[in-house]
Amino acid sequence: MNWIFLFIAGIFEVGWPLGFKLSQITNHKFWIFFSIISMGLSGIFLFIAQKTIPIGTAYAIWTGIGAAGTFLIGIIFFKDSSDWLRMISFSLIVLGIIGLKLSD
Repeated sequence: MNWIFLFIAGIFEVGWPLGFKLSQITNHKFWIFFSIISMGLSGIFLFIAQKTIPIGTAYAIWTGIGAAGTFLIGIIFFKDSSDWLRMISFSLIVLGIIGLKLSD
């Protein structure tokens, strides 16, 4: 169950940079509130997940999900670059997340 909480924490980790970006392009204060809530929920779920998952593993997966998710959102919705070096680097993050999960 704590792996599910860790995944949820990672999803909320994506929420706060997304909220910051949307607040810059839409000029709505709602997105700042969204970012703050995402940060808090991300931290709460990470806290719960770390009860049984080692801290190094939990933190690496949490930040990896956040980084990979934000990267994909940037490419899909904000026209960020998707050149080959960025895609290879993204793949290494995903492989690292999978490796940490499999090694548990």
